[in-house]
Amino acid sequence: MPVTCVDFCKALSDETRQKILEMLQQREMCVSDIVESFNVSQPTVSHHLNILKNVGLVESRKQGKLVFYSINQENVDECCGMIVTKFSCKEL
Repeated sequence: MPVTCVDFCKALSDETRQKILEMLQQREMCVSDIVESFNVSQPTVSHHLNILKNVGLVESRKQGKLVFYSINQENVDECCGMIVTKFSCKEL
């Protein structure tokens, strides 16, 4: 199911999730890498990653016991485009 503008905005409404996406723009990371950058627990980071994953803004891959996350740049770009299109000024 495609992401709606509302889902996208809800996912980005949290500053921690915004920071996680910024970090994932730099490189793929596992949860423990992300936890080191925040003053929150691993379950809290996993919760934020789950929200981002559910709306398709991040992808994951498992390697052994670790799960690595990366940004889904195509979906991020598409969602940003939806917002711009929805709220851009239209000529009358």
